[in-house]
Amino acid sequence: MTTDIKCKVLFISIVIPVRNEARSIRTILSQLVAQRYDPGSFEVLVIDGESTDGTAALVAEFADRHDNVRLLHNPRRLSSAARNIGIRHAGGDVVVVVDGHCELEDDRFLSKLASAFERSGAESVGRPQPLDVSEAGPLQRAIAAARASWLGHHPDSFIYSSQARFVPAKSVAVAYRRSVFETIGYFDESFDACEDCDFNHRLDRAGLRCYFEPQVAVRYRPRDSLRGLFRQLVRYGRGRIRLMRKHSEHVEVGALLPAAFVFGLIAGLPLAFFSSSLAVLYAGTLLFYLFVILSGSAMIALRQRNAVLLPWLLLVFLTVHLASGTGALMELAVPGRKRIASREAAAG
Repeated sequence: MTTDIKCKVLFISIVIPVRNEARSIRTILSQLVAQRYDPGSFEVLVIDGESTDGTAALVAEFADRHDNVRLLHNPRRLSSAARNIGIRHAGGDVVVVVDGHCELEDDRFLSKLASAFERSGAESVGRPQPLDVSEAGPLQRAIAAARASWLGHHPDSFIYSSQARFVPAKSVAVAYRRSVFETIGYFDESFDACEDCDFNHRLDRAGLRCYFEPQVAVRYRPRDSLRGLFRQLVRYGRGRIRLMRKHSEHVEVGALLPAAFVFGLIAGLPLAFFSSSLAVLYAGTLLFYLFVILSGSAMIALRQRNAVLLPWLLLVFLTVHLASGTGALMELAVPGRKRIASREAAAG
């Protein structure tokens, strides 16, 4: 096999942290081994966090059939730890992190990634992260649409951009030259979410460059239940607070709004019983919030010409905001470093 794009053939290591991804791991592995890139110039390292659904066995089967696929084990289970295990075992000039629940539409993904590094000379490459995947149900389509809107995602993120350019690494970088790890170190394993944001923040602070390449989009599969979405966003909410605690210059008002919203819901209810003025303010705030998410949901459903999405969008926005705020408040109450240490002590 040869690349379709004229560029230096970089050896690329694909690191895939997984835990209980049996339903989707076959897809991404099949798409990776079918890449139109010299099989001797890339490797796939799957780092399994003690899955209980047969994920490791499925990966082992792929590894038996493909010499460039390897299964590694992650006893700590954390994604941050999995990334570091993969990086330490990687032999590539470039390391790219891909999740186990995503899809690659393009069989020239690796070729285009190598080309982006060569053309830009950047130390890292970022990519779009659309959430609309094949065979998505109504809830997953609603999550994809909601997360692409300003009501459901950080407005300064570039993950939905379509313009090739140099950008801050903080929200988009996923592929790195090996020299990056020699310069700024590895992922912080005190994080169990947003470890990529922390790493990319350090990359930006070190003055290293990130080139955003829209041709290397990776489609991520949305959660297929509101419960799963809630748990995911709780982790993200915790991670955002951890990030701000570690990097004082990274304080963002937008990341604190969900926490303020949830705190207001909890604290405002008993106060409303003691004052009619507070009761009016509490009810008015709730009605305004419902009006905002109803308007936003209606605009999205109208734009996509799909009325079925409307009720799902309302539930998704409510779940995203409540979960993000809950996670942030939990992190403020019990810092993640102590929580992870306690959990590992109990397990050990």
